[in-house]
Amino acid sequence: MHTDVQSFAVAHLLRRPAAHRVGPFVVGFDPATTSPYVNYATPVPGAEPSARDVTELIAAFRARGLKPRLEFAPEAAPGVESALRRAGFGTEAEHEYLVCTPATLSVPRSSPEPAPGPGPRLPVRVEAPVTEADYVAIDTALAAAFGGEWAPSPEGAARLRRTAEGGGAVRFVRAENGDCAGGALCSAPAEGTAELAGVGTLPAYRGRGIAAAVTAGLAEAQFARGARSVWLEYSGEGSRRVYERVGFRPGGRRLYLTLEG
Repeated sequence: MHTDVQSFAVAHLLRRPAAHRVGPFVVGFDPATTSPYVNYATPVPGAEPSARDVTELIAAFRARGLKPRLEFAPEAAPGVESALRRAGFGTEAEHEYLVCTPATLSVPRSSPEPAPGPGPRLPVRVEAPVTEADYVAIDTALAAAFGGEWAPSPEGAARLRRTAEGGGAVRFVRAENGDCAGGALCSAPAEGTAELAGVGTLPAYRGRGIAAAVTAGLAEAQFARGARSVWLEYSGEGSRRVYERVGFRPGGRRLYLTLEG
């Protein structure tokens, strides 16, 4: 599975508007944003980068005024981490990822009766966005759900639409006022797998089963499109339990390295 996830990371970055190769690395630049979480690099599976490769990679970021940053599954390219650390890269984060397959997926049963919880009482019905207002509401809700790590924007809503229209999927649960209570997105499949990300629920609606329902709905949608697996990273034991309930199992780890200064 390590190679599948890393091969996916390469294919995913090659979809970026200004993607290109630097030695054994693929760099996925997007001129529409300077966000380091969008503009980053990843190695091809089995990469053994030289010091020159790393120097050229750093230069590609510096030329655009961006922080050099990589995301990758280290088990799929064992020689990469040491080469980057020799150049001064440090650890931004290290996450375990979980994997779901059609055989392990467990879709929560939809019911008109809301499950017990502290939030407003509303049915958990998973929907795909249709209107521009839907995409704006999802972008706004996810920005709030993640504590304002980024601001909602027309560009954010547009990225959600591109995801849905480009073979990926976006799903959400409506709040009683018609906006978004919680949602998430999943990339288009590549190399047989797809990444599920951005699972977020507004604080007032947590504990209602929204995250589990949206996650399962996205995985189900991508399996219907031919994906053999869907993977995601989790942020804590609480979210891990949510994902395990719908069929996600341990798959490996992902490393995030950055070069400061």
